[in-house]
Amino acid sequence: MKKCSWAMTNKECEQYHDEVWGVEVHHDEMLFEMLSLELNQSGLSWATILKKRENFRRAFENFDIDKVANYDEKKVEELLEDKGIIRHRLKIVAVIENAKAIQKIQEEFGSFDQYIWQFVNGKPIINQWKSEKEIPSFTDLSLLICNDLKKRQFKFVGKTTVYSFMQAIGLVNDHVVDCFRYREVFLEK
Repeated sequence: MKKCSWAMTNKECEQYHDEVWGVEVHHDEMLFEMLSLELNQSGLSWATILKKRENFRRAFENFDIDKVANYDEKKVEELLEDKGIIRHRLKIVAVIENAKAIQKIQEEFGSFDQYIWQFVNGKPIINQWKSEKEIPSFTDLSLLICNDLKKRQFKFVGKTTVYSFMQAIGLVNDHVVDCFRYREVFLEK
């Protein structure tokens, strides 16, 4: 079966590609997890993040938004000692601050899901890339979302990180057209 070439990097990337990437996500904790993983990926390989995914889940209590929003400086110091995750102070603090920002969005919109999916009117953008070289690193929409997130006090959410997040949660389908997952992601709703 034809797959997006990045999926062939290693076993973790292949499994992530085949089962997760591009599938619509509508659960706030899973959206929080995906955003947190994407911001931690900045400057690193996606394979590195996927290998540490279970460690991130453990360290951030399965990305329980309310629990993470209550982390204090003592918890930040504890996480900086955790060899299973990316020990980068700004990224750890960003995850905590983003949990707080999500809580505010939940108050305003009812859920983070409703907030993020409003940018595409609840329907994923379906691209038709023939080659991975055509796939942009960001779009006008990712820039719009990035700017709105920053206004809402989110951290580490640049336009490229936001576009990667959009791809991961199915807001946009960027599987190349001859990848077997291109059509399948729509059947998994």
